Amino acid sequence: MASLHPSEIGEFLREQRRNAQLSLRQLADAAGVSNPYLSQIERGLRKPSAEILQQLAKALRISAETLYVRAGMLEERERDEVEVTAAILADPSITEQQKQALLQIYASFRAHNDADGRNVTGPEGRTAGAEGGVGTTDTAT
Repeated sequence: MASLHPSEIGEFLREQRRNAQLSLRQLADAAGVSNPYLSQIERGLRKPSAEILQQLAKALRISAETLYVRAGMLEERERDEVEVTAAILADPSITEQQKQALLQIYASFRAHNDADGRNVTGPEGRTAGAEGGVGTTDTAT
């Protein structure tokens, strides 16, 4: 996938920072980057590395994968998985431990369906074959 223009990831980061009600300086401090560097990223003058995106994602409490997709570092076809992961990580009503448990279960279901060749999107965007049992991973309720 071709990389997007740096201003697109910068605009997205600015939006996420504002949604988190953080100043530029607060986010820079939390992510361990300089204030001027973060400003340049937000204005589209610099393209951040995957490592910087990961630091920013952690500081914003969002999925690093979401930022990777926005920056053009991950394939578009992975977006559904990224959105599910981002939704789980963004949910303030569950604990970090619960989030990690959900992500592990989700990953195991996807891996199982991929192995069985059932990870095919149906007409309504649902995954075909995902309604049935899942073998040994079906013990979680």
